[in-house]
Amino acid sequence: MTVTEVAWQRLDRRTVAVNSLNAAGVCVVAGVPTGVGVGGATSPGLALAIILPASILIIGVVAGADYLRWRKTRYRVLPDRVELHKGILVRSRRTLSRERVRSVDLTAGLLLRFFGLVNVKIGTGEQTGAGQSSLALHPVGKAEAERLRRDLLDRAPSADGTPRRDGVLARLDLSWVRYAPMSFLTPTLGVAAFGAVLQVAEWFGLQEGVITWTLDRMRDLPLAVAILVLVAIGILVGVVGATGLFVEMWWQYRLEREPGGTLRVRRGLLTSRSISLEERRLRGVELVEPLGNRLVGAARVDAVATGLAKQKENEKTDHKTLLPSAPREVADRVAADVLREEVSPTSSVRLLPHPVAARGRRIRWGLAGVAAVVLPLLVLGWVLPVEVLLHLAWICAAVLVPVAVVLAIDAYRNLGHGLTGDYLVARSGTVRRGTVALQRRGVIGWTARQSIFQRRKGLLTLTATTAAGAGAYSIHDVGESEGLAFAERAVPDLFGPFLDRG
Repeated sequence: MTVTEVAWQRLDRRTVAVNSLNAAGVCVVAGVPTGVGVGGATSPGLALAIILPASILIIGVVAGADYLRWRKTRYRVLPDRVELHKGILVRSRRTLSRERVRSVDLTAGLLLRFFGLVNVKIGTGEQTGAGQSSLALHPVGKAEAERLRRDLLDRAPSADGTPRRDGVLARLDLSWVRYAPMSFLTPTLGVAAFGAVLQVAEWFGLQEGVITWTLDRMRDLPLAVAILVLVAIGILVGVVGATGLFVEMWWQYRLEREPGGTLRVRRGLLTSRSISLEERRLRGVELVEPLGNRLVGAARVDAVATGLAKQKENEKTDHKTLLPSAPREVADRVAADVLREEVSPTSSVRLLPHPVAARGRRIRWGLAGVAAVVLPLLVLGWVLPVEVLLHLAWICAAVLVPVAVVLAIDAYRNLGHGLTGDYLVARSGTVRRGTVALQRRGVIGWTARQSIFQRRKGLLTLTATTAAGAGAYSIHDVGESEGLAFAERAVPDLFGPFLDRG
């Protein structure tokens, strides 16, 4: 089929209705507090006379602009490339080579799902800036989105054109929800909830009343008890929020292996997501164990693959997650299945410990962090002078020093590296412990870095450079001779010519 015979396709026309309803929702959310404020200062009738026409105008402008966008946007899939033409005032013509397509991600919020529509993002995973390595189709019909995903990623389609499944590797177990609150997101959401209440109260001019009401309820309680009550409320709100976010993100989660060598993750409650990854782009996996999850024996599995680079600094990174927080044995099994190994390299290897000098470095770092908190309190307490600051300084020291030492020792115990089969394995971290299994053929270079303090202790940090995942994975504070020899064993001939074998 020639290029001229391939018809141009349009986005789904219902995008105009979807964006108009989105604009209406924004107008309601912004208009209600604005109307209450204006109505309180003047009259409800005047507020309505201002807000209603403004909302209608905004919705009309959004609908008109989106209609023009729909008329001026077209795309087509050719045997060797994907083309997208769009733009109203400034026309844009984009082309992606099909051979360089790494991902076709499908997302749909509630409104899109109601209309049977899906947003499609076709990406190469390269960091070229300004979104030049991806094409976005917002939106197309669900059947069309599935056709695009299958055609662009399935390198070996079945003879009859039907999508055969090689198998489901993992499904959501509702018992995994218990791991959601075991993260630093829980206290963060609790603090954010207090701030949100005060912000909403300020919109309606009730912030002072809310603070006064809270203080009246706490007045009869001892200070320590009042603080504990507030902390307990914050933690409870954080637990509910973290659980809700987990359910929204991972509801109906499935990890599947499809024909043609494609791993597909499907998940989402309010916003459905479908993320696909070609196995030939996979260079390993990372077993991630945040401190809270590690305490209860849970871990998640992230892919180390080419084509998963972030296009923007604020872009979400959960596209690389193959398995959410789950029991460690489940994570090991999924990692093994993804890599087509009998046993996961992250659990089968015996990691070599690091020199004792690495423990001392971590203890000193921890104590330095405590000093950064305590010393300013001491200085301010002596200079001002404010006795309460001096008391706060010794309380912080008494609490933080043991915590810092324990975390430092744990960080040292978590250091390790080893080789198993075709994989290089490295582990580090305490608040976030990560164990990465990286294919040796995926390592394209080594960097040996040694600070003046490491040089005194005979330590160095080895960094394996790769085109996949984070781009570099480090083995921290390994013995100098041992580290260089390990790099040579892992990937021969990279460091070999520079080593003194005497």
